Amino acid sequence: MNHFLTIEGLPADDLNGLLDDADEFVEVLHRPIPKVPALRGKTVATMFFEPSTRTKMSFEKAAKALSADTMSFSPGTSSLSKGESLKDTVLTIKAMGTDAMVVRHKATGAPWRIAEWIEQPVLNAGDGAHQHPTQALLDSLTIRQHFGTLEGLKIGIIGDIRHSRVARSDIQAFSTLGAEVTMVAPRTLLPVDAAVFDATASEDLDEVLEDFDVVYVLRVQAERGGASVFPSLSEYTDRYGITKERFARLKPEAVVLHPGPMNRGVEIEGAVADDPRALILDQVFNGVAVRMAVLFRLLGGESNE
Repeated sequence: MNHFLTIEGLPADDLNGLLDDADEFVEVLHRPIPKVPALRGKTVATMFFEPSTRTKMSFEKAAKALSADTMSFSPGTSSLSKGESLKDTVLTIKAMGTDAMVVRHKATGAPWRIAEWIEQPVLNAGDGAHQHPTQALLDSLTIRQHFGTLEGLKIGIIGDIRHSRVARSDIQAFSTLGAEVTMVAPRTLLPVDAAVFDATASEDLDEVLEDFDVVYVLRVQAERGGASVFPSLSEYTDRYGITKERFARLKPEAVVLHPGPMNRGVEIEGAVADDPRALILDQVFNGVAVRMAVLFRLLGGESNE
């Protein structure tokens, strides 16, 4: 594995192998000193051209837990504001001595372009509405930890699917691992061509809600135009929000996930987000372990207890 850019095309054995590695790093993170020297001497650059809390900090935590050094790039205080191109920015940071680059960019395909310019591994931390592969891994790990497997589970992804890179990557990972996925959203927030997804589609949440083992909630992405395609947020909440009433109708063993950031009171009620069956903070914790696994694979670390 030279880069980690997409979930698309990864076979189940590869996905499960990464999840198995992540499980081992979960154990590391529970130690009194949550650190191993596997990537000592390596340097990981985090290059986030879009805002991020969870992904950026967890990649940095993952690198440090593997004993790698980190460099953090912020576009607002960089020479991009002086007209420097993306390519020159990337080559400049490479020349400082990095071993891997973690990239988030608003433009679809940007991490692929960067991978053409440098020989070091590139990790896609989200490109436009296209892919977010490590999010799909951490979501799969969280579900697998809870149920033991994804095989045969019924997973509903609810919300702004059309503009969501998380939804695209999650559908590919969940279906590859044997789950049945249903996309639930108003027609204007479903993919333009839903047939290309390995999932069914529904516009009626209340009709399908009680079938789900996992309810995966997405926020409406106003920054990508998601809020402009329905009359009001209150109407959206009435039809698609995971309220206490809808939560009570779920199977007793069903769980709720959300990739964050959450808009409490819109797509998810606060009481639901704080319920023990909402595995949202488990997702955050597992994000560190998953990113440790991917960095370890890409940078050729060798286990050193």
